[in-house]
Amino acid sequence: MKRALITGITGQDGSYLAEFLLGKGYEVHGLVRRVAIEDPEHRLWRILHLKDQLHLHAASLESLPSIYRVFQEVKPDECYHLAAQSFVAYSFEDEFSTLNANINGTHYVLTALRDCTPDCRLYFAASSEMFGKVSEVPQTERTPFHPRSAYGISKVAGFHLTRNYREAYGVKASAGILYNHESPRRGYEFVTRKITSHAARIKLGLAKEVRLGNLDARRDWGHAREYVKAMWLMLQQDEPEDFVIATGEQHSVREFAEAAFSQLGLEYREHVVTDPQLLRPTDVENLLGDPSKAKQKLGWSYQVSFKDLVGEMVEADYRLLADSRQGRA
Repeated sequence: MKRALITGITGQDGSYLAEFLLGKGYEVHGLVRRVAIEDPEHRLWRILHLKDQLHLHAASLESLPSIYRVFQEVKPDECYHLAAQSFVAYSFEDEFSTLNANINGTHYVLTALRDCTPDCRLYFAASSEMFGKVSEVPQTERTPFHPRSAYGISKVAGFHLTRNYREAYGVKASAGILYNHESPRRGYEFVTRKITSHAARIKLGLAKEVRLGNLDARRDWGHAREYVKAMWLMLQQDEPEDFVIATGEQHSVREFAEAAFSQLGLEYREHVVTDPQLLRPTDVENLLGDPSKAKQKLGWSYQVSFKDLVGEMVEADYRLLADSRQGRA
């Protein structure tokens, strides 16, 4: 039985990946903060339905000794390094903690893996935010990086660290340059979940408006459930490589809002308010990925339509709110 270790197992991607790997017959281990184990209802909500099938280890990505201990104890065959401070807007507010956590955490994981389990295969969660101010559309694995946030900068550093450990020490490490991927498990701070949850609240009479920033920013949005399959496929290859994982289709924030509100029979223009305070100092306007390499070498192709993704998120938020209201009644 293969053994996998997931950092960030409590997040959106980690929860879908854990489900996927359990379905493949893996023994799945997760690295979590001790506070999460002490408060599972709030901090482990995405994996509560799996908790009895998982092996959770208390550790911190800010502590190299604790990472070493987990690698020595688990001795994983595959490691999926997903944990990061991943909310781009927050990275403008606290650049220091974003850079510290994301860069040092990745460095610690790479070092512990190299020293404790050198044959373990590693997946590093890179990001389309590394491209930032893009020099070409669509972007491929060869597109130059020009990050425009501390988050993007931290991911570029992690990408180069991962490649360096592959080239210098023979670590079997691959990076997935994932474009925006969403689901009903997305955090409420992200614009997609902010839109779908507010649309549901407005439909139920619990709110009247949602305040958004740049409605014309364009993104390549996919479903997280589809993207974790690509993560796994990367680590099944004979030679480690880096891949762009995207839908190859682009939509604006405005289109996302329009699709979400229309799902509930609402007109988005009546409820969406543009708030200048939510605009980023430097925005990323035009992210669109070319997943040709992943299709050719991994056999991976994206399957969920934009409309179905938005519809699933809206339906889940509406049902969650409606059920909670009935519970209170």
